[in-house]
Amino acid sequence: MPGGPGRPAWQRVLVTGGAGFLGSHLCGRLLDAGYEVVCLDNLSTGSPANTMELERESGFRFVSADATDPAAWRALPGRFDLILHFACPASPVDYLRLPLETLDVGSNGTRLALERARRDDARFLLASTSEVYGDPLEHPQREGYWGNVNPIGPRSVYDESKRFGEALVAAHRRVHATDAAIVRIFNTYGPRMRTGDGRAVPTFVAQALDGAPLTVAGDGSQTRSLCYVDDTVDGILALAASGAPGPVNIGGDDEITMLELARHIVDLTGSRSPIRFVDRPVDDPGRRRPDTRLARELLGWRPRVDWRDGLERTVGWFTESVAA
Repeated sequence: MPGGPGRPAWQRVLVTGGAGFLGSHLCGRLLDAGYEVVCLDNLSTGSPANTMELERESGFRFVSADATDPAAWRALPGRFDLILHFACPASPVDYLRLPLETLDVGSNGTRLALERARRDDARFLLASTSEVYGDPLEHPQREGYWGNVNPIGPRSVYDESKRFGEALVAAHRRVHATDAAIVRIFNTYGPRMRTGDGRAVPTFVAQALDGAPLTVAGDGSQTRSLCYVDDTVDGILALAASGAPGPVNIGGDDEITMLELARHIVDLTGSRSPIRFVDRPVDDPGRRRPDTRLARELLGWRPRVDWRDGLERTVGWFTESVAA
């Protein structure tokens, strides 16, 4: 996290999508570091519960607005030193439910955020995703890999939204010299994930705690590389502070199968839930692991929380939430 002698000279930070899972963790970390934080979110997928504790802080302000609405951007007072653009449905359940909205926030929302960054002379960071690599033919995935994406499949609303957002960032840098960067975030997990958002970790944990079958897609041999949320936030803020343009991969190094993940969560929860195999979604990637050499060399970043330890913390949070 930026701090100490090398602490960036930011004062006000805007986080779009700041009431979401990852956005709210970013807001909290920035507040802890002494920055004034404005969170802009329309709560289409975020939750007021994620920012409840943050709103007790004098340096935090929540703005209920849509990042694709030009009037919302005009209404934001003052100037910002850093804009983190994280507004976008990020789980399959959400972006398949909101396909046009997902495309809109990746295009119009990103354009409006970039224009505000240019006006304010602010550092800008786009939250992109490992999904830009599609079902990759290169493994692990380097930032220079162009991807293998179905541009008209059901997942394309998210994949192409992020790919277009990246193109906007690159164009703004070339045309306006906007201080803009791209972070490609791989599978992140941790407290505050929604049980019904369709991603593997919260889905498996919720099913295990309920004693329901864990629904593993296909034969469970597809892989993901998990990164605990604290590590992901470290990487995001390190890139924001670096001045580098990216794209930079931020993600876990340990690749596990979905069947292995499901069985581990059953063990962690002490559940007797069985495994039930279901059809794999269309265009579901077979393998996913980032090449993180650039993050290590450029930012001095690497994930520190072992996926087993992170899952134990996450299961503990879900268990407490269910009991509350």
